[in-house]
This record gives sequence, C-alpha cells and structure tokens, in this order.
Amino acid sequence: MATLKDIATEASVSLATVSRVLNDDPTLSVKEETKRRIFEIAEKLEYKTSSSKKATLSNKQKHHFLALYNYKQEAEVNDPYYLSIRHGIETQCDKLGIDLTNCYDSNIEVESKKITGVLLVGHCKPATLKKLQKLTDNICHVDFNDLDSPYDSVDIDLAKISKEITDFFINQGYQRLGFIGGQDQPNTPDIREVAFSEYGQLKGVVSTDDIYRGDFSSSSGYKLMKEMLAKPDYPKALFIASDSIAIGVLRAVHEHGLSIPKDISLISVNDIPTAKFTFPSLSTVRIHSEMMGIQGVNLLVERVRDGRALPLQVYVPSKLKLRDTTN
Repeated sequence: MATLKDIATEASVSLATVSRVLNDDPTLSVKEETKRRIFEIAEKLEYKTSSSKKATLSNKQKHHFLALYNYKQEAEVNDPYYLSIRHGIETQCDKLGIDLTNCYDSNIEVESKKITGVLLVGHCKPATLKKLQKLTDNICHVDFNDLDSPYDSVDIDLAKISKEITDFFINQGYQRLGFIGGQDQPNTPDIREVAFSEYGQLKGVVSTDDIYRGDFSSSSGYKLMKEMLAKPDYPKALFIASDSIAIGVLRAVHEHGLSIPKDISLISVNDIPTAKFTFPSLSTVRIHSEMMGIQGVNLLVERVRDGRALPLQVYVPSKLKLRDTTN
C-alpha cells in the first residue's frame, strides 16, 4: 500500500507538503503545478486516505457556512472596519468554493441546506448561540474572544493596543490623556476603554472625567469632542477608539480653531483607507480586519478536516502608523 513518504519521494517534496496538499490545507502556499503533480502521483500509486477523512481525493466535503454579524448592516456604512471583516469572509469562502449565507443583527436565516460551520462576528447573545448550536458545533468567533468558550476565535488584542498608545503618549511627555470611544453592547464598555482607563489610572495619566463614550460613528465623535471642548480644561492627548470616530473629532477641533497636533494630539484605531487623506492625516493603529475574516473561515475548514477538539485563539497583528495628528 502506498504511503505519504512514497508520494513525497516521487514528487520531490517534503512529507509535510504532501500531507497538507492531500488534506486540502487552505493555509498552504504552494504552486498549482506542485499540487497537481502530488494528486497525480497519489492517484497513480492508488493512495487512499483514512475512512475518517475523505473517501477519495476528488471527493471533497462541500461546506456551507453561516456568517452571523451581530450588528445592524448599517454599521458597515458608518465604519469600514466591519465591511472589511465581511469582505475577508466572502473572499475566502469564494476562494475555497464554500457556500455562504450572511445574516445581520442576530437574525438567523438559513436555507434547508445543512450548515457545516458558523462565523459569529462580534458579541453574540447566549440565546442566539443556543440556536446556532442546533445547526452545528463547528463555530468560530470573529472580532470577539471568550476565554471560556469551547470554540475557536480570531480577534485583535485591543487591550495591548490601548496600553501601547498610552505608553506612546507618556513617552511624548503628556501627563493627562483622554479617550473618545463607542460601545457595541448596551451597558458594556468597549475593551479599549476598559484597558485604557485601568492602565492609564495605574500610570497616573487618566481620569474617568476625561473618558467619553458614544457609538462608533463620525457624528458621535463630533458630538463628544464638542462636549469635551466646551469645558474650560481638557486633555491635550487623545486616544480615539476608531478612525470613523476620529474623523468627527477632527472636524470639531478644526471648528474650535485649534491646531493638530500643536494644541491636541490624537491616535485612533483601524487605519481605514481614508485615514491617510484626512487633514491632518491620522496617526492610527493598523488592524488587519480582513485577515480576521479570512482566518475565521480557515479555522472552520481545518477543524472539520482534522477533527480537532481543542479550541484555538488567534490574534491578528497590529502596527502603529504615525502620521500628522501626533508630534
């Protein structure tokens, strides 16, 4: 009986490459010519996968994923961050030949076709999760992380980002920092706000009076900044939770006749395409939100393929992009 080693030897590739190609690993980067050669050799040698996997090399499991976005679709208009996540999910599903159903605001609408995986984008209510568990146990959280969850998750380390921005401003000599942010769930502060407040108070540079919270829109940023500037004294360095909020903040500062970064310095999060074209251009933290969607799809495929039970927690990288809103 042919083995993986026999195929690897004849194809002149590593054993690991043969294994990943035959198991249709979506994260593998290899030339199509190499993949084709491996399949042809495997067929010639009559290599068979185990009964727990595919019956034949040409008979791949057909997936149908449900992507549940736990916010209203209008959020994608107010903040391109959410649109980018969906684009990553759709692009990767299309690349892997996976059927996809999109649903918004916890409204689950599925066809009679069997669902083989669910992507939960954002915070999901327990009642909604119970409904989804009746469809499949192959679930992945995207843009959300629960350490106690039995499911995979793909997220960004927002607490780490908040601390890095705080340290940056402290190193710049600022002794008082402010925050303007939003929240996705009522009565639940965003992790950026929580981390910034706790770490900033520990460092002696943040007061609860300098924390402003609305939603993740430019209009909210404009309104909150106007409230801050109406006070006789305010912080001269600001952490803004998203670029969309920051755009509104910039307008309010300009209308007040202040100069950025001379009078007020600010850093936001996301690095949306328009961030470099604002005036002045936004210093922001680049988050690869599209990659979160892509990796969420990959985790669902890989978990079914390998029969993995252990949940994985994946954090996509981020990078501070300094532009003209900081000194």
